[in-house]
Amino acid sequence: MIPKIDTELCTGCKSCIEVCPPLAIVVENEKAFIDPEFCEECGFCVAECIVNAIAIEFPSSTKK
Repeated sequence: MIPKIDTELCTGCKSCIEVCPPLAIVVENEKAFIDPEFCEECGFCVAECIVNAIAIEFPSSTKK
């Protein structure tokens, strides 16, 4: 799943760009954006973000 960036939390520090293997992240207007065409869904950016602005939203299970 492609990570989502909360632009309200993103500080534009660019640390996510440094760990992105396919360079799928760009910073525009001091906010990071992920190009889904290039994202390999590795999650490195999620682990790197110090303000927790990047997350992977997993679907919730309907099984009980």
